Amino acid sequence: MTHNPNGFDWDDLKHLLAVARHGSTLAAGRALGVDQSTVQRRLIELERRIGQSLVQRQPTGYRLTEFGEEMLPFAEAVERSVQAFERQLRTLGTETAGVIRVTCPEPIVNRIVQAGLLDRFHARHSALQVRFVMSDKYIDLSQGDADVALRSGDTDDDELVGRKIGDSIWAVYASRTYIDRHGQPASIEDIARHSLVGFDDTMAKHRIAQWLHKVAPDAPLAARSSSVLGLIYSVKAGIGVGPLPMPLGDAEPDLVRVLGPVPELSRIWRLLTTRELRRTPRVSAFFDFFIEEIETLRPIITG
Repeated sequence: MTHNPNGFDWDDLKHLLAVARHGSTLAAGRALGVDQSTVQRRLIELERRIGQSLVQRQPTGYRLTEFGEEMLPFAEAVERSVQAFERQLRTLGTETAGVIRVTCPEPIVNRIVQAGLLDRFHARHSALQVRFVMSDKYIDLSQGDADVALRSGDTDDDELVGRKIGDSIWAVYASRTYIDRHGQPASIEDIARHSLVGFDDTMAKHRIAQWLHKVAPDAPLAARSSSVLGLIYSVKAGIGVGPLPMPLGDAEPDLVRVLGPVPELSRIWRLLTTRELRRTPRVSAFFDFFIEEIETLRPIITG
């Protein structure tokens, strides 16, 4: 026999194990649901590929050669591993269990929790855990950094699928303290003469950063932040005026909406995931629940 360096078909081990257990190719074939000639052919192919005889024909049937006996426990170990793999595959494929990593801005997490959405979700799916990846930046779902995104803005990734929740609407706010000291802008064009609060360079591609650069290109920022929450704190502190999501700005008693809503800043809020994850039971359960609760979710993110 010649040794084939290309290895062998793992499936052939099933035929070797069946012959070892049943003592003949006929009985092995019955056990595997194939005909006798198939068992013989797969055994011959296996022996050819590994370059060693595994079975020996005798008048009473087949028995393993010395080499076959030595290899038998390793073949059984492969079988156990494959069976364990198949069991785990069935478990993960059919059970609604596991962890769902949801990325969204930090203020949204607080509002989702306060609205009781997570409590109702866990009551229905007790084996599922929701873990939040809080960020105002876009977390890459296709890289496995999160499973589901609740985000506003343009989505041009063909790998993502989702559902529109509502509209993200922004306006310009100032604190009452700031207005008492400096007045308030009378128009968008008037913004440039005020102290401004905006995103830092890590959020340079965000539409808010680009809009401020457009309407007040030469105005220095009095405060910079990498998050919406940071913008809110800076505006509340009276450092300057700045654009904020209306659900958050309107909820702050110390803030005054001085301009807007600003149409150029409006975007769509979506619930997003990848095509592959959408078909998994855990993500499907999360999606289906939040789509059912869309009337509760919409005011959380749109005001």
